[in-house]
Amino acid sequence: MAPVPPGIRLLVSFDRNQWYKALTFILTFLLYTSFHLSRKPISIVKSELHKNCSPVSESTVSSSSQQASLPSLHTDMDCSWKPFDTRNYKQLLGAMDYSFLCAYAVGMYLSGIIGERVPIRLYLTVGMLTSGLFTCLFGLGYIYNIHSLGFYISVQVANGLVQTTGWPSVVTCIGNWFGKGRLGLIMGVWNSHTSVGNILGSLIAGYWVSSNWGMSFIIPGIIIAAMGIVCFLFLIEHPNDLQNISPCNNLPTQSWNQMNGHTELYLQYKDKKTQSCDTELLLPRDKVCVAVQPVVVVKSESAPSAISFMGALQIPGVIEFSLCLLFAKLVSYTFLFWLPLYITKAAHLDAKRAGDLSTLFDVGGIVGGILAGVISDRKGKRATTCAVMLLLAAPTLYGFSMISEFGLGPTIIMLLVCGCLVNGPYALITTAVSADLGTHKSLKGNARALSTVTAIIDGTGSVGAALGPLLAGLLSAGGWDQVFYMLMAADFCALLLLLRLVKKELDSTKSHPISTVELKEH
Repeated sequence: MAPVPPGIRLLVSFDRNQWYKALTFILTFLLYTSFHLSRKPISIVKSELHKNCSPVSESTVSSSSQQASLPSLHTDMDCSWKPFDTRNYKQLLGAMDYSFLCAYAVGMYLSGIIGERVPIRLYLTVGMLTSGLFTCLFGLGYIYNIHSLGFYISVQVANGLVQTTGWPSVVTCIGNWFGKGRLGLIMGVWNSHTSVGNILGSLIAGYWVSSNWGMSFIIPGIIIAAMGIVCFLFLIEHPNDLQNISPCNNLPTQSWNQMNGHTELYLQYKDKKTQSCDTELLLPRDKVCVAVQPVVVVKSESAPSAISFMGALQIPGVIEFSLCLLFAKLVSYTFLFWLPLYITKAAHLDAKRAGDLSTLFDVGGIVGGILAGVISDRKGKRATTCAVMLLLAAPTLYGFSMISEFGLGPTIIMLLVCGCLVNGPYALITTAVSADLGTHKSLKGNARALSTVTAIIDGTGSVGAALGPLLAGLLSAGGWDQVFYMLMAADFCALLLLLRLVKKELDSTKSHPISTVELKEH
């Protein structure tokens, strides 16, 4: 009989639970990548909705006022897409961003509560399919030559509402499978889906933006809808969902609800040497696969109820981190929605090159999220890690405001560093901190709070995400410097809101994450 290949030996060295963890990690990563992939095109297409035709105008302008008016008409008719062909186009684009993000912020508070009470897999599937529909509808505005501002705003509002199904769902799934442990590192790597989605969205939208900007939305819309079908077919929201599909074990069906109606069973095996059926196909023919015989111990007879909104707010640290995220996400989403247009105007690049260059900000964001997770795991201080990165981000933003004076090399470095420092705290708060607080020991084992806590933190952050692009649209009319002053002020506000938690962490003699530090309520 031939020996088992070493590659197969490596594969079977991992138990079934580890394989399902890997599946959940990869699948939720791809699912939320598709969410951000579908949000990014609007920032790329902005420079196409209102083109910069000033070089054309300057070359054709003459000394007479009558001749000078002709280039303006040419610009409005040929270079821009109605209704964004007016002088106040920045305000109109900002209002369109605001409509999406405001709907997202409002819907997020409801989404976490709903997510605790319905199957996450179905909830997420419906959200992704409808998000794909509305993303495609925006692109169809180009195909069918639609010039109504009301149409585009309505589509953005609807898309903002259905996209709230994503974040609480995927964070809850990851929390169910990975618990605490080295959550900062795991979440730091996992949260890079935000930047990966932004990069892919930029590249896809940039490919179509100059020739047919409608496809910049239709292709991402199809992708997120297709991932919704994958979610329906493969997502496992909790390890206990697998107990009824084991080929070897006939597990009993007692119902003790833990999270989202799952049964929590503690299995004690009588014979630890018994081979499981995971490796049955690899056993020699003279060996027999014997089913393990579990002894089921039921921990409790009572089912914990879903936490209320006010109950979640009383968890120590939730309010501070929520308000901090409001300002941190304000900065991050201002870059998400306005960076390509800023590069276009400041560096005088076309829409495709500006979109490609803006992806470096998201590359820096990947590094920042992982770095924040690793440091907070090692030091055991989530709030302090966020505060240091916020402190360093402010002067970096000031340097970034002078991008037009740099060459290509320094601009690339500034994009990477700024992305790292801006997205690092944002990534840490929305992932590891949310999961820590959602399973805080003050809940006394009621893990059903995770979805609600995640929604509260990210929903409050989404208020800032809605305000940032709107303020950028208003302030940029007076110059881009004002936008960067606003971003620096927001960073300082986020830093101030964390000072109480930073002081508690520094005063503490323990070296644990925020979830295990004793935070006494005042």
